[in-house]
Amino acid sequence: MRAVINNPEGDSPIDFEEAAEPAPGPHEALVAVRAFSLNRGELALLGIRPQGWRPGQDVAGVVLESAADGSGPRPGTRVVGMVEQGGWAERAALSTSRLAELPDDLSMEQAAALPMAGLTALRTLRIGGALLGRKVLITGANGGVGRFQVQLAALSGATVTAVTTQAARVAAELTALGATAVVSDVDSATGPFDLALESVGGSALTGALARLAPGGTVVVLGSSSGEKTPIDVYNFIGHEGARLQNYISYAATDPDDADLAILVSLAAAGRLVSTPGQVSGWGELGKVVQQMRQRELPGGKVVLAVD
Repeated sequence: MRAVINNPEGDSPIDFEEAAEPAPGPHEALVAVRAFSLNRGELALLGIRPQGWRPGQDVAGVVLESAADGSGPRPGTRVVGMVEQGGWAERAALSTSRLAELPDDLSMEQAAALPMAGLTALRTLRIGGALLGRKVLITGANGGVGRFQVQLAALSGATVTAVTTQAARVAAELTALGATAVVSDVDSATGPFDLALESVGGSALTGALARLAPGGTVVVLGSSSGEKTPIDVYNFIGHEGARLQNYISYAATDPDDADLAILVSLAAAGRLVSTPGQVSGWGELGKVVQQMRQRELPGGKVVLAVD
């Protein structure tokens, strides 16, 4: 089968090669991949993993063979799920505990945008507890995770302030997704906030903490700016009882979790917009990776269709 491999020394960051067919374990279904999405964490892995490593986590496709232990969907079922690696290929073996069945009215491209970004959004919001009537600050709001965070926070009854450097261009889009206010930097946000979901780092993190209500929470889930953030006890004066909580995606996996099915249900009902910001054929993957690294693509998730 055809598969994507890492190519850190080449002119393109990835290459295609013929790879061995997946050998599913007893609890894994064999899936024909129809679409997959890119995550920014995977861009970093492409730069540090060795030549020939096979990337890819978020996939959507059709079950070819059921799991040998009898779990999961039958052949012909449309599904979305996650793998640790090797998902950017024509076929992949997926654990039945990490996939969800797709309704007919949800496209493969919409589904492929959901797993990593949607689960990160859902689980970071849960750290803040009940959000009805609360004020939530979301940095990096125009990204794949951020757009899901905005929507899920609004669905939970929160008043949402979205922060993005593209505020002037995407304010209408983020407002339509549920944001009450859209600003270009944290310093322009009006607090205090009960919960801040912070993925930029540097001055954005110190700014989020400075606008936190006493007893509030900042969830640190990324550092897209690459800036370090000096913080000491004096940052908490006026924000007594506030806490910093990290979120690391690989440590948040529950083997029996139904969260992906929840996201699929919301998207199928039209309550969660999972339309990708861009869809390309997977032959364009090398170009798309370079564009993502240079931040030349629109907001939202980038999805590749496997032809």
